[in-house]
Formats: sequence, C-alpha cells, structure tokens
Amino acid sequence: MATTVRDLARLERAEFADMLDRLTPQQWGMPSLCAGWTVRDVVAHTIAYLTQSRTSLLANMTRSRWDVNRLNAAALRSYAETAPAQLVGLMRRHADPSGAGALYGGRVALIECLIHQQDIRRPLGMPRMIPEERLRVSLSYARISPVIGGSRRTRGVRLVATDICWSTGRGPEVHGSAEALLLAMTGRAPAVADELDGDGIALLR
Repeated sequence: MATTVRDLARLERAEFADMLDRLTPQQWGMPSLCAGWTVRDVVAHTIAYLTQSRTSLLANMTRSRWDVNRLNAAALRSYAETAPAQLVGLMRRHADPSGAGALYGGRVALIECLIHQQDIRRPLGMPRMIPEERLRVSLSYARISPVIGGSRRTRGVRLVATDICWSTGRGPEVHGSAEALLLAMTGRAPAVADELDGDGIALLR
C-alpha cells in the first residue's frame, strides 16, 4: 500500500507503462491532447523530463534560453530514434522519482505522469478510475505550482469536485469531477468543457 507521495508516483508510472504495453503501433502515432504531439511524443517528453538530473535540467533550460517550447523540442529530438518498446522499458527502469521528478517530495513525477497518461488515454478512448489519493495530491500541487500555473488559470473561481470531497478558491463556482478539474488547472479546459458546469466556467484561463 502506498504511504508516501513517492510511492504514489512510482505506482502511477508503473501503471502508465502497463497501459503503453497494450497500445498498437497505430495508437502510438495517434494525436494526444497536447497540441501537435502524438502519443509517442508525449511518452518521450515524459521520460526525457523525469530522467534528467536537476543539474542537467538547468543546463538544458539555459541552452534553450528558458524557452519551454525549445526545451521540449530538443528533448523529443533526443529520443527520435528510440522505439516504443524501449521507451516503455525506460519508463519502468525510472519508475522511482529522481532528479527533477523528485522535486517537492515526488509531486512533480506524480502529476507529470498522471496528466500525460490522461493526455493519451482520453483521445484513445481508454478511460480509467484514477485513485483518489493521487488526485488529491495532484490537485493540491497544481494549485500552488508556478510551473503548472493552476492558480493563474483558475484565479477568481471556486473549484468544487463532484466525485470526491475537495474544493478550493473563491468566486463563482466550477463543478466537475476531480479529474476534469485537474485537467482544467493544467491548461486542458477545452478538452473537458463538456464535463464542467457552473457560473465560473467563463473565467477559466
């Protein structure tokens, strides 16, 4: 049984790898929720980010002139020749949060894998029931992380989960499942627009 955030992150990554093992070659090439990225691109991005040491990440960000798009493009190029089976193997070997993924007690690794797994599952029609404990940790972290920007995207609204006892913020309310709220907080509001309701929807950024 998971007892720490690192445990939750480890389980999330293992389940991510299990899901990828079931994909067909055609599914690896299909679009994800990340604009312009295929399923394979999302997987390569996740691995590239979470296997970097903090020093390497800082160096790569400097080389990319602190431009996230350049940083991501460089990471994808570095895995351009890596076969899907090898990508899955890397994900399994690096299941334990380390480097950048270990930041904030493993919360970076947890939310990175949880969100990107949904970026793949939703377009492929592969829904799942995300464990409540992982959702709670991810929701709380998304709200305060300056990189994720959940606070900026939901400023002036109150988020209320309809499937777990969780809410945050002040202002007109936005109701939805914990998963839908998390995706909205991480910049995917258009993808879950039909799953949200409330007077605060128009204020989501």
